[in-house]
Amino acid sequence: MSGGDMAKPLLGHRSMEGDPSVTPAAGRTVGVLGSGDFARSLAIRLVCSGFKVVVGSRNPKRKAGLFPSAAEVTFQAEAVKKTDVIFVAVFREHYSTLCDLADVLAGKILVDVSNNTEINHHKESNAEYLASLFPACTVVKGFNVISAWTLQSGARDGNKQVLICSNNQEAKRTVAEIAQVMGFTPVDMGCMSSACEIENIPLRLLPAWKIPIFLALGLFLCFFTYNLIRQVIHPYIREQKNKLYKIPIEVVNTTLPCVAYVMLSLVYLPGVLAACSQLYYGTKYRRFPDWLDQWLQHRKQIGLLSFFCAALHAVYSFCLPMRRSHRYQLIETAVKQALEKKMNIWVEEEVWRMEIYISVGIIALGLLSLLAITSLPSIANSLNWREFSFIQSTIGFIALVISTLHTLTYGWSRAFDENQYKFYLPPTYTLTLLVPCTVILAKVIFSLPCIQQRLLRIRRGWEKGRYVKFVLPSATGEYSSGETSSNV
Repeated sequence: MSGGDMAKPLLGHRSMEGDPSVTPAAGRTVGVLGSGDFARSLAIRLVCSGFKVVVGSRNPKRKAGLFPSAAEVTFQAEAVKKTDVIFVAVFREHYSTLCDLADVLAGKILVDVSNNTEINHHKESNAEYLASLFPACTVVKGFNVISAWTLQSGARDGNKQVLICSNNQEAKRTVAEIAQVMGFTPVDMGCMSSACEIENIPLRLLPAWKIPIFLALGLFLCFFTYNLIRQVIHPYIREQKNKLYKIPIEVVNTTLPCVAYVMLSLVYLPGVLAACSQLYYGTKYRRFPDWLDQWLQHRKQIGLLSFFCAALHAVYSFCLPMRRSHRYQLIETAVKQALEKKMNIWVEEEVWRMEIYISVGIIALGLLSLLAITSLPSIANSLNWREFSFIQSTIGFIALVISTLHTLTYGWSRAFDENQYKFYLPPTYTLTLLVPCTVILAKVIFSLPCIQQRLLRIRRGWEKGRYVKFVLPSATGEYSSGETSSNV
């Protein structure tokens, strides 16, 4: 970052006047122990946010050029003496090198920003270990879930949370104030015992995506094998035709829409099952089974994977005419028609089928794109709950209906053609219709007034078999109270 960029803050200072529990932080002196990439990014962010930064290094002359000119780079002991809040940006194995500073560190707030290389690598967290080395200091765990890139660019790409924990409330409040001025959102995670969990968070590789990814891969393998049997193995056994060339493009392109379509229906199927459970038990307070609860929590990831497969299907379909095999087939068909002296090969039904099929598919992909975009935190945070629910629920269901029309148009009347049943196996698209049609049928049933009103009452707190109080207006305009069974 150039000197001109560092001269002006990337983010405006957030006012703290409305919060009586927080005192103004901008302008105070903050120390940083360490001279690595994270320490440099942290110093840049602090300087751009209006803080005075003192960097403590064992080789200040050699490291001074790595930090912004507004930051003071000096020896560690000198840096510690000039501030009460110090970011410890060194690895756990180097904590012992700071023991010589124990006397000057006494009474200071140490912010531990370190992470481990493995989950639960040590019995105690890094923050707890640091606190044991410096019992006269107050240790706060924080900023370890923020990357060096985020520190340099600022919290401009959505909501960036800083998880904080400590046994001292005042120290947590001070660090939270600094995080707010830097443009981040501090989240109080409780006492120091939470430090181990906070340190494990950056080490987890897509924890919310494992189940959806395995689900998508499982569906892909099943549909790919099914299509391979129908499109490659069947012609080879019955007609001795080698069609292995279809595997990289055609078989994959036939599989991707199946996965996308079924995954989209799996986004709305758990909501149907949850509604059935509430109607059956007559209450919203009964806990769902764990598998259904996990399913509901992974709907966003399942929907994004559905969009990913649909987008790949669009790209593959666009590339189909570019294949050499497709050109050979066109030439072969043209030669046959010339030999048979066929001058008009226009089939009105097929033309209309393909026009409708492609048009409906484009609309479905556009709606899926809208669902994917509004799933991004930066976009979702700009929507209120009603807007977000309307897009994800109503428009999402419309996307499912249009995708069903896309599939039905592709099938047209071929579902009743016996030549389409290879090895007596039905066409792939007929199998994909099972789950989506079930979801659509259930949604239609739930929209009936008698069922919709009952479900709405349950979600507002009504319970079957329970007596509730009611208030009715009398003829004189006064109100009389009584009790009735909720079954009535």
